[in-house]
Amino acid sequence: MKTEMETQTKDIAAQDPSRRKFLKESTALMGGLVIGFYLPMKGGRAYAAEAPPKPVYPPNAFIRIAADDSITIVVNKSEMGQGVYTSLPMLIAEELEADWSRISVESAPVAAVYNHTAMPMQLTGGSSSIPSSWEQMRRVGASGRILLIRAAAQQWGVPESECHAENSQVIHVSGKKLSYGKLADAAAKLPLPDNVALKLPKDFKIIGKATKRLDTPAKINGSAQFGLDVYLPGVLTVLIARSPVFGGKVKSFDAAEARKVSGVQGVYQVPTGIAVAASGFWPAKTARDLLEIEWDEGPGAALSTSKMRAEFLALANQPGAVARKDGDIVQGFKKAHKSVSAEYEIPYLAHATMEPLNAVVDLKPDHCSIWTGTQMQTMDAMMAAKTAGLKPEQVEIHTTFLGGGFGRRANPRSDFVIEAVQVAMAVGQPVKVVWTREDDMRGGNYRPMWADHIEAGIAKDGKPLAWKHTLVGQSIVADTAFAGFLVKNGIDVTSVEGAATLPYVIPNLQVELHSPKNEVPVQWWRSVGHSHTAFVVETMIDELAHLAGKDPVAYRLTILPADSRYRGVLQLAADKAGWGKKKLPAGHAYGVAVHKSFDSYVAEIAEVSLENGKIRVHRVVAAVDCGLVINPDGVRQQIEGGIVYGLSAALHGAITLENGRVMQSNFHDYAPLRFSEMPQVEVHIVASSEPPTGIGEPGVPPIAPAVANAVFKLTGKRLRRMPFDQETFV
Repeated sequence: MKTEMETQTKDIAAQDPSRRKFLKESTALMGGLVIGFYLPMKGGRAYAAEAPPKPVYPPNAFIRIAADDSITIVVNKSEMGQGVYTSLPMLIAEELEADWSRISVESAPVAAVYNHTAMPMQLTGGSSSIPSSWEQMRRVGASGRILLIRAAAQQWGVPESECHAENSQVIHVSGKKLSYGKLADAAAKLPLPDNVALKLPKDFKIIGKATKRLDTPAKINGSAQFGLDVYLPGVLTVLIARSPVFGGKVKSFDAAEARKVSGVQGVYQVPTGIAVAASGFWPAKTARDLLEIEWDEGPGAALSTSKMRAEFLALANQPGAVARKDGDIVQGFKKAHKSVSAEYEIPYLAHATMEPLNAVVDLKPDHCSIWTGTQMQTMDAMMAAKTAGLKPEQVEIHTTFLGGGFGRRANPRSDFVIEAVQVAMAVGQPVKVVWTREDDMRGGNYRPMWADHIEAGIAKDGKPLAWKHTLVGQSIVADTAFAGFLVKNGIDVTSVEGAATLPYVIPNLQVELHSPKNEVPVQWWRSVGHSHTAFVVETMIDELAHLAGKDPVAYRLTILPADSRYRGVLQLAADKAGWGKKKLPAGHAYGVAVHKSFDSYVAEIAEVSLENGKIRVHRVVAAVDCGLVINPDGVRQQIEGGIVYGLSAALHGAITLENGRVMQSNFHDYAPLRFSEMPQVEVHIVASSEPPTGIGEPGVPPIAPAVANAVFKLTGKRLRRMPFDQETFV
């Protein structure tokens, strides 16, 4: 039977009216040129935006050029700190030959023209913004440049070949010039060219140059609008008392005391719990705390992570669904000169975004406006429409800045958006549903908990001969619209990525998977499956290097394919760190790990010591190969951020349950990395002419194994359980 989500995804895909008609009806022109078209990742025809006689809101298209020479780039990806409000405009501006100082950015509305190039929906995730938009955005810019040159040539009565564009001007060989603003109206009337020539990398003026982010000033001066900043006339702030146990339902409640709180406008039962609507946050919070609720907790009350850990470890020693099988592992182990086995335990993790979840909903009988920081606009609009009984085109989503996403705001079930619409339906006026930090921390949708078992054997020359890896953890895509193409033969590819795709030459290799189910909601977390498989794989490879009596870097280079791009980042990181050459302070040691995720290769070397029996990371040297780089500053920022995020999880992160209840609630017991713990980070970029690949997540996976491998060097103890602060070293 098809799931409801699968049906809705097909509905999304079916929404593809004439794009020319769509653009004509929804493009806003402020007396200038608008360029916007849909470009599938492979092939397809682009359509020019035709100017309507009057401005129409919302704006649609990727470029707007106004008469005052200002250029607005409409960005179809969510800005959550990863820098797409700068990197995507850089792609357009490069080919447009635009004056970068005149560029501004707007968030795209929800419309088919803004869909991801690889799938029929508008979303931001999987470190795919640049890879998916690399050609599309450049073609948008190049088409705009051609139209402007054509308009100028016609105005001057000269051949187009005598004109070129530069710094938001079209220049004739004679020296006469026209600014883009003066040409915009005329260019808007011209048909979009069928074919455009894109620049060669040697001719880039903007791409590849360190560029300050366009969103920084607004974030510094406070004008940037996050979801929590949105206010509407008459809006009520709503907090919801949700079940303390996943899957629990309200049995009965008493709101008498809550209703007495000044400012409280109403208390409502909604599908997810009891909602308190008030004039502001604190009245709503105070009243919610006074609610008396009896819960039907259901089977989720029996959950405890300690019990689950034992069950998962037992499964890890049983045959699972085969994700990869090379050679014959039975014979491989028989021939092995030495072998080792290990079990790994990896906890649930919260996304812990700095801005907790929130959404503002203004619901009318024939229209619904939503303001929220979302990574999955199309799905949220579809689900909101279904919830409110509206047509998808009657739902308007305004994407605000996201105070962190890490995957949580790309919920395949649109949980927090649906809930806000349900509240608006109950209250009957605009609502602002706010999650507290505690609500967010205990609200589920975690990175899954994992238990892994690995057996590995080496030949007499030390090279790996046999490798069997069994993984146990919940599927993040089961029963969602993504299961159809991410679950194959019982294997959730996001569960085994990085494990079934390890790059080392191992003739006898088998990877197996168990995907148990329980009531704990799980979801992708920054770097998804790689967030745990890199730790398991790279610490075990380090064990094999020790078993073989080899240097960890040299060992990896020996067992990597000769043409592997892993080698470049590994060698660069080792060189920059001074691996094997630099004398470290007494009590310090290096650990190394290398991993590929989202088609980018990252090696990290961590310099570690022990202070008062606890791990102290002093320095991290990272090397990254992410293809052709758009903004080097952005690449460095993302690798640095990934190291912070991954190190927070490695040292401290764990969500635990007892009697079905999440034990952690805020940053005091789910600690991010503190300033005092922050290592010095160096990021080195491998020069490449390959197409750009993802960068938002690949910095996360290597840091935990690099630190663990350094600890082994210091202590002789292997770390196979996260977080590391569970360990004390004396």
